[in-house]
Amino acid sequence: MKQTRPYPRITISRKAAKSLRAGHPWLFAGEILDAEPAENGSVVDLFEENGTWQGAALISLESTIRARVVSRNANDRIDETFWKRRIEWAWQHRLATMGARAACGCEPDTTCCRVVFSEADGLPGLVVDKYEDVLVTQVGTVGMERLRLALYPLLLGTLHETGHDIRGIYERNDGPVREKEGLERYQGWWDGAVVGDERFIVRENGIRYRLDIANSQKTGFFLDQKYNRRAVRELAWNRRVLDCFCHVGPFGLNALAGGAKFVRFVDASATALDLVRENAQLNGMEDEQWATTQADVLEYLPALRDKGRLREEGGPFDLVVLDPPAFTKSTSTVRSALRGYRDLNAAALRILPRGGYLATCSCSQHMTRDLLAQAIAEAAHGTNRQLRQVEERQQAPDHPILWDFPQSHYLDFFVFQVV
Repeated sequence: MKQTRPYPRITISRKAAKSLRAGHPWLFAGEILDAEPAENGSVVDLFEENGTWQGAALISLESTIRARVVSRNANDRIDETFWKRRIEWAWQHRLATMGARAACGCEPDTTCCRVVFSEADGLPGLVVDKYEDVLVTQVGTVGMERLRLALYPLLLGTLHETGHDIRGIYERNDGPVREKEGLERYQGWWDGAVVGDERFIVRENGIRYRLDIANSQKTGFFLDQKYNRRAVRELAWNRRVLDCFCHVGPFGLNALAGGAKFVRFVDASATALDLVRENAQLNGMEDEQWATTQADVLEYLPALRDKGRLREEGGPFDLVVLDPPAFTKSTSTVRSALRGYRDLNAAALRILPRGGYLATCSCSQHMTRDLLAQAIAEAAHGTNRQLRQVEERQQAPDHPILWDFPQSHYLDFFVFQVV
């Protein structure tokens, strides 16, 4: 490079440089050949052995992922203006891809959406979800922990400029991933402000939900399924629906809003089912239209092969929704996860009549689209069912996928008819 760089220099292996050139943003500890002293979480420059600059990154001295690239432009100055531009780009992407897609008669799709999705928005380790006038953040890297106090005002200012005023930021910095970065786990309102109750009501797809951002999973709600829930809603008219792994009920509530004759909500969590009942009542759903069952879905579905039990649960069902938690969180357990997805889908197919519909998904980055398709195909073959694909979907565009970063693609969603 001709220009002088102000950041500590990290020399990386040829293999690592090849990966970075291909677009992947991570550098692993074992790929570093030499390193100048750098403060944990600060900006460093990555150089190949031959002196070729490969990018600027945030260094994590205690993590296996030792550095995460934030810029591939040698002219960038990694300052407040740089980060403001990243946040503005992230928010403009949501406005462009979701701002005009609201369901008829419903609130704008940017009312509740993900504003920042970590590496996919060039802000590695930062997740920001917007629930109407509250932001919920998750910081998972030491670099973002170091920057968060500077980034939060930029977030508020960027949203304010487009007419979205935020009354508070709630930090859910309590995930186990922080321990890999040497960070403490904590949560609470940013800056110690007491902004209000952590339980409040929001709208998505015209349906009201009571969220508990302090105690629910992740940031309080799974926004990535927004449009997949609409796909179920469009199929639900006059059908009897079984919503498995229902969490707080968004798939089943969308089915009811779409004219479902009956919905059975099933989840292992009593707390989740309490919120299902509260949310159904919030939306004025008639009691005879829905019911809940607390059960392990992996045991529940096979039990429904008994026709008496099936009738007790409100069946036969002609639309089954499977939204399980991730069956694998590492490559070492993919094989067993493949069997799990196959068996789960087979159990659902066994209780579906010809002409019925199956909506099924995986939210694990390690269970790739092709592996999930393989599991579903094996389930269909093993149950002597033929599947006609209705549609194939992914995570909503507020959770953007970088093609050079497969870790950003984690949700695949299929809808089939049994024929």
